[in-house]
Amino acid sequence: MKRPRKTHLAPPHHRTTTEPPAARGRARALAAAVVAALCLGTLTLSAPASAEESRGVEIPAFYDPPAELPAGNGDLVRTEPLPLALSLPGIGGRFPGEATRLMYKSTDSNDRPVAVTGAYIEPKADWKGEGPRPLVAVAPGTMGQGDQCSASLGLEHPISFNGRSVSVGYEDLAVYRLLSSGAAVVVTDYAGLGATDRLHTYVNRVDGGHALLDAARAARSVPGASVTDSSRVALYGYSQGGGASGSAAELQPSYAPDVQLTGAYVGAPPADLTEVIKGIDGSGLAGALGWSLNGFLQSDPALEEVADRRLNDAGRDALDDLSTMCIGDALFGYGFSKSTKWTTDGKSLSDVVAEEPAVQATLDAQRIGRSKPAVPVRVATGTQDDIVPHEQARQLAVDWCEKGANVTYAPIALPNLGDKLVTNHVAPLLTDQGKAISWLTARLSGEEAGSTCAQLPNQS
Repeated sequence: MKRPRKTHLAPPHHRTTTEPPAARGRARALAAAVVAALCLGTLTLSAPASAEESRGVEIPAFYDPPAELPAGNGDLVRTEPLPLALSLPGIGGRFPGEATRLMYKSTDSNDRPVAVTGAYIEPKADWKGEGPRPLVAVAPGTMGQGDQCSASLGLEHPISFNGRSVSVGYEDLAVYRLLSSGAAVVVTDYAGLGATDRLHTYVNRVDGGHALLDAARAARSVPGASVTDSSRVALYGYSQGGGASGSAAELQPSYAPDVQLTGAYVGAPPADLTEVIKGIDGSGLAGALGWSLNGFLQSDPALEEVADRRLNDAGRDALDDLSTMCIGDALFGYGFSKSTKWTTDGKSLSDVVAEEPAVQATLDAQRIGRSKPAVPVRVATGTQDDIVPHEQARQLAVDWCEKGANVTYAPIALPNLGDKLVTNHVAPLLTDQGKAISWLTARLSGEEAGSTCAQLPNQS
């Protein structure tokens, strides 16, 4: 099976829906909710910037990696000023700060060099905690797989709509709240989400963890940055970002011991992808199945033989289509899709995983929780989350506790806001964000974290 490429693709195929009326009704309701959310933001019509194109959106030439990369992980490739869409002039500089677009070198799960893009923001607010100005490395949640979906572009264009692609920079809220504390912030775009030379390896544990840690390294070399090698560093991530943050916390002692890590917020982490596939299939976020498959086919070409046998034409078309989509596009185009429509025998992807040892091995290698983080971690998960299932996220906290890690487990109890509608997954992000940032700020100030591992067996 030929792997999809994310640039220079033909327009998406016309699709006819075979979903039942009830599912179409839920999709229309979800689409209406997305439209309402867009109306609350700043609508930006994307303007041409270079020859690279993803789904009709021109990608700035900055995101095209050079043929050769520097030797060191976290070494800068290039930087340029990044205009923040939401900023105010003030005495001594703009609020919330001055932003820099950056490209840096990282290493992927195959131990190969990879260019990663992102953004660094030097805050205008003073740091009032202990020690020098600290740094928070932000791992974005699910953005999509097209280059135009990257979080760094989201800081410049919080909402982008061109008729074919809808991109929402929803992580901007967390970034601005962190900046208001006086901490500097660096945001990674992950491998392939931004940089135009490869597909984004969605929820790849090693790629995500490496990209986040190397973003922290890169921040120290940004011209004008006040953070140094001695600055305390914290990790922030929810959903896909929670997985990257959790992975980075596990990998840091061996991969980036020079990063002065003090804590990690691990929100709604997809720690066990076998269980997450079950939650996503048939949900509003069903398109994420395609992003996962695309990424793993790129990282592990040996899986192509399985894909050739098990995916039908509709499945191949979906993977090709989704490879250039952002989360907004996927909600509209693939919300509530069932993976049984993508397979040759009508079995679900969960069935395929159970029947194919090679796929099982790939997903097993992605499991988070098998190594002990060396710093305190805060694992938060909505008890009603049915997209990134609550139980597997809770199990991550249990696994880390059993290894002797310092874990603060935070179950977020909310009413059921609609099965498979994504609302049970998104609501905890918003309701817990303030507590998560306060917890991280305390770690950056040098305060010790109390573990809740002793209470975990009695918590839901």
